[in-house]
Amino acid sequence: MKYELTERPRRLRTKPVLRRMVRETRMSVDSLIYPFFVVEGEGIKEEIETMPGQYRWSIDRLPELLDELEEHEVYSVLLFGVPDHKDETGSGAYDDNGIIQKALRFIKKKYPEMFCITDICMCEYTSHGHCGILCGEYVDNDKTLEMLNRIAVSHAKAGADMVAPSDMMDGRIGAMREALDEAGFVNIPIMSYAVKYASAFYGPFRDAAGSAPSFGDRKSYQMDFHNVREAIKEAQLDVEEGADILMVKPGMAYLDVLTKVKEYTERPVALYSVSGEYSMIKAGAKLGFIDEKKIIGESAVCMFRAGADILITYFACEIADLIRKGEIG
Repeated sequence: MKYELTERPRRLRTKPVLRRMVRETRMSVDSLIYPFFVVEGEGIKEEIETMPGQYRWSIDRLPELLDELEEHEVYSVLLFGVPDHKDETGSGAYDDNGIIQKALRFIKKKYPEMFCITDICMCEYTSHGHCGILCGEYVDNDKTLEMLNRIAVSHAKAGADMVAPSDMMDGRIGAMREALDEAGFVNIPIMSYAVKYASAFYGPFRDAAGSAPSFGDRKSYQMDFHNVREAIKEAQLDVEEGADILMVKPGMAYLDVLTKVKEYTERPVALYSVSGEYSMIKAGAKLGFIDEKKIIGESAVCMFRAGADILITYFACEIADLIRKGEIG
């Protein structure tokens, strides 16, 4: 039987080179950011139990990691500090001799081509594990802004190429932009965690950074995951206050939010594929339930397809390999 078909979409799927030619989603290694954890001490490369294949690094062993990243042509990193000392005000976060500040000076001296983005928050540095200054058991928004500004300026002085506030305090972008400008850092961009939900997907990260709150939760400042219009409101406020890049966090479960934010703004939009996403893939692969490499590639593509310009991911090296081999991208 002969069928008179005007359209045959399968024609463009017949050969690998043709499928690559007509791809709608294009990916680049330059769009990848690798997050990692730096700790005080020497000779430390400590695997994170809940994130197999990820480590806490002392500064002297960072070359092992940074050399590997450069081999994969991944030149952008997001630094998280794990300090020895914690107190009520998170003073270690803005100490000029703090763990992130020391790591920045080391990296910029030894690896000048590495683009260093620093997380600006207090949860890893406070004894109570919350992201700001407490007033009783409530995080005081405006007092926290003063501390966040001090952290950002301290990081910039130590060599940060970009700062990324993750606290979700109201008005933090405008306050931080003003503080950086006044300190002479007018060219340091801000990548705002503009849309950050209160999510169970952060569980392994809190183990890695020792940042779980000692009481309560963060739902009074991180977003309710039922809401999407609120995400546009948060993104709009950050743009008005001077954010250079917007971020949506978590990743794969929030692609609808990512798409809406991308449609709203002309700013570059980053997506953070968080620790829980990483650990689920690792656990599923260990059990033999999924093909790890294929899942990594497919999930990365879907994030870019949904609108990500930048992807923050613990799988940066694996994704870089897949792009280079032409398996994705």
